Amino acid sequence: MSKLIYATALLSSMLLSSTISYSQNNQIGTTDLGAVDHSDAFLQVMKMLGNWEGKLYMTDGTVVDTTTSFNLTSNGNTIVETLVEDGVEMLTTYSDKDGELVVKHYCALGTEPMFVVDSLNDKSLNLISDSTPGYDPQQDNYVESIMWTLDTSEPANYRVDASINMDGQVNRQYSLFGKVE
Repeated sequence: MSKLIYATALLSSMLLSSTISYSQNNQIGTTDLGAVDHSDAFLQVMKMLGNWEGKLYMTDGTVVDTTTSFNLTSNGNTIVETLVEDGVEMLTTYSDKDGELVVKHYCALGTEPMFVVDSLNDKSLNLISDSTPGYDPQQDNYVESIMWTLDTSEPANYRVDASINMDGQVNRQYSLFGKVE
């Protein structure tokens, strides 16, 4: 694809995303849905809107295909991520409550860990497990932490580092994703 066509497609995509992302004061019938206001962490996740594909590098050396898509829904109040690792689909939701990002992951391990923001800057977001679900790392299998590192150069890509509690041990894995046009 030529650089001009790529730049035009990227600009069109960004304009469409920003129009969808920031539409406010929408109505359903006569009900005013109100203004959409987001935390900095939610705005960081919004950078991920779209479709991505890549590879997952597991602790034991296994490498599998992975895809993910981030879609804005609920009048711009929620981002839904659909993640597929080696054909296994999972779902994660991102929304704000009282000015803080709330993340809930519906995992293939059969658990539903929640996350809070540990750190945030313009290129990365680090999420750690919220104790609310009450998972015990010695007894439960669940994702303990997720860190995204975003590279917005062309073509855009990002890395996800994750720690997973499996059978009482912490396994670390990472994925590398590229944006799909």
